[in-house]
Amino acid sequence: MKYPFKSSSSIPPFLLRSFPSPRYLCSQPQTPIPQNPNPNPNTNFPEKITSDSHFPSKPISDSDFPRSPIPSASSDPHLTSSLTEDTSLSQTHVINTLLHHKKDPESALKYFRSVEKKRGFFLSIDVFCVMLHILVGSPQTYKQVKYLLKNRFVSGDLGPAPVVFLDHLIDTRKKFDFGLNSRAFNYLFYNYVRVNRIDDAVDCFNGMIERDIVPRINFMNLLLTILVRRNLMDKARECYDKMVSMGVRGDCVRVKLMVRAFLKEGKPQEAEEFFREAKARGTKLDAAVYSVVIQAACQKPDLNMAGELLREMRDRGCVPSEDTFTTVIGAFMKQGNLAEALRLKDEMLSCGKQLNLAVATILMKGYCKQGDIGSALDLFNKIKEDGITPNKVTYTVLIEWCCRNRNVKKANELYAEMKLMDIQPTVFNLNSLIRGFLEACSLKEASNLFDEAVESGIANVFTYNIVLYHFCNDGKVNEACSLWQRMVANGLVPSNVSYNNMILAYCRAGNMDIAHTVFSEMLEQGFKPDVTSYSILMDGHFRKGDAEQALNVFDEMVGVHIAPSDFTFNIVINGLSKVGRTSEAMDMLKKFDDKGFIPICLTYNSIINGFIREGAMNTALEVYREMCERGISPNVVTYTTLVNGFCKSNNMDLALKMHDEMKSQGLQLDVPAFSALIDGFCKKQDMVRACELFSELQQVGLSPNNIVYNSMISGFRNVNNMEAANDLHKKMINEGIPCDLKTYTTLIDGFLREGKLLFASDLYSEMLAKGIVPDIVTYTVLFNGLCNKRQLENAHKILKDMDRKGITANVLIYISLIAGYFKEGNLEEALRLHNEMLDRGLVPDDTTYDILVNGKAKGENSLSGVSCA
Repeated sequence: MKYPFKSSSSIPPFLLRSFPSPRYLCSQPQTPIPQNPNPNPNTNFPEKITSDSHFPSKPISDSDFPRSPIPSASSDPHLTSSLTEDTSLSQTHVINTLLHHKKDPESALKYFRSVEKKRGFFLSIDVFCVMLHILVGSPQTYKQVKYLLKNRFVSGDLGPAPVVFLDHLIDTRKKFDFGLNSRAFNYLFYNYVRVNRIDDAVDCFNGMIERDIVPRINFMNLLLTILVRRNLMDKARECYDKMVSMGVRGDCVRVKLMVRAFLKEGKPQEAEEFFREAKARGTKLDAAVYSVVIQAACQKPDLNMAGELLREMRDRGCVPSEDTFTTVIGAFMKQGNLAEALRLKDEMLSCGKQLNLAVATILMKGYCKQGDIGSALDLFNKIKEDGITPNKVTYTVLIEWCCRNRNVKKANELYAEMKLMDIQPTVFNLNSLIRGFLEACSLKEASNLFDEAVESGIANVFTYNIVLYHFCNDGKVNEACSLWQRMVANGLVPSNVSYNNMILAYCRAGNMDIAHTVFSEMLEQGFKPDVTSYSILMDGHFRKGDAEQALNVFDEMVGVHIAPSDFTFNIVINGLSKVGRTSEAMDMLKKFDDKGFIPICLTYNSIINGFIREGAMNTALEVYREMCERGISPNVVTYTTLVNGFCKSNNMDLALKMHDEMKSQGLQLDVPAFSALIDGFCKKQDMVRACELFSELQQVGLSPNNIVYNSMISGFRNVNNMEAANDLHKKMINEGIPCDLKTYTTLIDGFLREGKLLFASDLYSEMLAKGIVPDIVTYTVLFNGLCNKRQLENAHKILKDMDRKGITANVLIYISLIAGYFKEGNLEEALRLHNEMLDRGLVPDDTTYDILVNGKAKGENSLSGVSCA
């Protein structure tokens, strides 16, 4: 039979230790010990308890104990005499008397209380241990054991160490033949825990384990709980391991405690392993344990395991709590798995749980991340209808993502609603809205919100940087400087980002000298320029066409041990490509490859565009093939650039091949790509193919812009189909697409070619009424058309109108007029115009001299092609 104590062995006799606290030497009455009015006799420990112990066969004598230390002599001789002569207060007498009442714990306690009040009573550990052994013999006095331990011993800072007390309890049990009862030991352990003497509680626990005294499970769990709460994880794990080594099987509480301990240490893997071990040992696990382990799985994250545990939990008849569902749904959303999160939400509702605000907000954010703002707002409206009040987090999520998706109007409505509900907006909310309004070019609204943030005192350096970047990116240096001064005046310290923004402002304005001055000031103020600072300067120099200075900045950055970023590498490659040094950009790419740079589609697009601008279509095509071989997928910009290049080089077959390849990759042509193809076929006067592409553009849901319409109108003009060209003009007006100068110039040219002067005149008047100012091309078209139709007087009026507007006529205009007057036989006016042309510094060409010498130009229609292309 296993007993809670180890087998008997000789314990070295301990000197009788007295409690050193002064109150144990005082003869004044102690605090009354409450009686247990209604004890529960059925409350027993699980340990095996032996039958009642018998009285000792003979009374003990002082020789059975070493003599107790005698208190220091009092200055009162009468007191000293009293202490010496009163043998009824000796340890031997008190213990014998207590043993006499061994079977009557209440009588023993009464005697103990009475003798404790007597002057000269000296309470020793052994007397106290005997009293405890007697009291644990009856359920009616269990409560008194706890009280005595707490108020006579544990609650004070003085007294013997826990292991000393344990040994005295063991020694007195054996010496006076008390039964095997671990209750006194457990109550000692329990009281250490309850009064927060955790180190002593751990020592007591270890002492009991070493002496084969099994602590009660609920007391051990209580100790583990406190150790975990205090982040004493090492001690918690040590105590648990000792329990396991004793063969104490873990229960739900202990498993949950240890799993939480591992989670607090950031060790979800160990928490999971601990759970599996407990399950393998056959520990019966409840919903609380599963919930904690599911939390561990979500922390790893191991969402497959989290899902399995949730199903296993349901299979065992346990209903997950709202918190558990919320944790798992949140974990799946962090992984971007909205579908599974929604399924779990439905499962949560099917379990009878209500949709809470936390889950609703998580799902709203999930919808937003996938660009489905509509569903997020629908869910937002639904929870309000269900009586759930949104909080600051909910509004923050929706405002932020509405702004990101350029729905700043709705974001502003939510902001106003938030304030109406007395939810104080944060600076983060205002920053999101300000950024959103600036991106939407709603400067007035952005300015009002910025002023609101400043006046309310919540504007921070991030708020200023948002507005500062807007001014700086547009090159608005004066506005940026004013804002900088306002920021400093309000006590805010500019950041690295602030300085980078100001450098950007001067770079965008093309003032590189001041950009470098700001860079130097940044250093003087103790800020350390970063890779962004240097990259902005490089980009500024490349934009001005100064590649050498840009490369010098790059070398300077590397020299101060700042590693270039991919952004920096792309600036160099793009910059070299734009200034006509694309071959050098290609060489740089190879060098950057060796430094670990991973090119992206943007990188190759810059090089391809550079070669196309230089007219090297074959080289551009080779770069495109290299890009594909490296596994970098071309995007719409890549194909659009190539299509545009092939169209401009009049290679429509390859342009169409790129168009087909793009569609085979699942990419849809954008408007610029369609525009390039349509323009190419229009210039080839293949209007059938151009019309097919024009229809395809609309069928895929795109809207043609004025560039596409201008190409089509020009194409129909070139094939002398002005009816179709005019129909497109009317369609532009009906669809609200603005007609520009090129639109009107092409139409006027076409109708003049056909001799329809009234149509051309009406279009010219319409153009002027819209505030569109003719340029030299338009005037050239007008002169050519009017002169060909012998409308010389009207042509001369236009020439005077040009003079009033300060527009200088070109050679073509004079040729048209000179030819017209020759046809009229007015040689004098023709010669006058010739001399006027020379006086204005215009050099006549061969056509002019042919007209003057022969009376007509070579080829009557040689001027008819003078128009906008």
